[in-house]
Amino acid sequence: MKRHRQLFEQIVAFDNLLLAARKAQRGKRFTREVAAFNHQLEAELFQLQRELLARSYYPGPCRQFTICDPKSRLITAASYRDRVVHHAICNIVEPLFERTFISDSYACRKGKGTHAAVDRLTRGMRRNAYILQCDIRKYFPSIDHAILKDLLRRKIACPRTLWLLDLIIDSSSPQEEALRYFAGDDLFTPYSRKRGLPIGNQTSQFFANVYLDPLDHFLKETLHVREYLRYCDDFLLLAPEKATLWHFRDAIDDFLARALRLALHPTKQWVRPVSAGVDFLGYRVFLTHRRLLRASGYRFQRNLRAMQRAYRHGGVTSGIIAQRIAAWLGHARHADTYRLRAALLDRVVFRRVTTRERGCSAVVPGTTIIQTTSAPPTGTTTIPRTGTTTTASGVCCVRQVPPSR
Repeated sequence: MKRHRQLFEQIVAFDNLLLAARKAQRGKRFTREVAAFNHQLEAELFQLQRELLARSYYPGPCRQFTICDPKSRLITAASYRDRVVHHAICNIVEPLFERTFISDSYACRKGKGTHAAVDRLTRGMRRNAYILQCDIRKYFPSIDHAILKDLLRRKIACPRTLWLLDLIIDSSSPQEEALRYFAGDDLFTPYSRKRGLPIGNQTSQFFANVYLDPLDHFLKETLHVREYLRYCDDFLLLAPEKATLWHFRDAIDDFLARALRLALHPTKQWVRPVSAGVDFLGYRVFLTHRRLLRASGYRFQRNLRAMQRAYRHGGVTSGIIAQRIAAWLGHARHADTYRLRAALLDRVVFRRVTTRERGCSAVVPGTTIIQTTSAPPTGTTTIPRTGTTTTASGVCCVRQVPPSR
């Protein structure tokens, strides 16, 4: 296997750092931290470059919070300065590994994604009778640092690049406890091995694909599995017979424990007929059609109500509301959801009152109204400068009621 050298110079090159800064600020340009960094962008990037070259760079403090969507997850938000470094690394290092990833790995890869994975699943279901669905127990908290570093060293031979990658791995914030014993461990082995990567970092997404790449090649090249696809730690195998899939499951369980110190989730592994449908990446996939999971519709309803409250008190703009609705519609329109979209959006009104209504329930001067309506998918998203915003499959009409004299 070819090992790559002289990568660090490409990582710390000013053009690469500038490109990394542009990627890191997407969707966050007007936050205080990003604006302060961009105010002295050239000076900040040169300072970052000097620290990397002198090996005096060290990741700063991060912000952690928990989301329940639908299950509880600990999310780590690195500082903007560190995010620039993460993108700079991925710009150079990720393409080297991308060449060896199998085509049926769909998470966090250019040209892949959730919708491509679901389309691939539909094609596989129509060619097979049974499906095995598995999930890895506490995947990100269970990633072993020593194994991950060894996998990175199989393709990278640049000492300074390895120093930077090791620094990011070793400085990972504490994650959920994932204590587990494997064959050959003594009493203290699980406590002496460092584990866990933070969910939310650009490098963590890349490391997660690198860590499970040996499993992909084991299934394809050793077990010769024809119908297999993976999205992060959630993966599926399809075959004409049940016995074949149970054999694959036992082999996967053994390989994960032996090579990667991972374990399958005890309650998230099953074999079932494809005709029963499969829950995957937010959809219920059948042979002939696809539905959105019920939890997604309820979650969007809650988000709509939260946006209505925020808009009423000036906490969010109409442009942001249109973007959020368009994002959900872009996901929903990949399933048979026309009636659902109509039911959720036809009667939703966003109302902002700029003058005290004093108990009046009618529209008063100084009130801005946004009405959302469902519409057939157009395939495009446009945000004109007029008072109407057209989304991928819905329309948000903004009407300003002028104040009376």
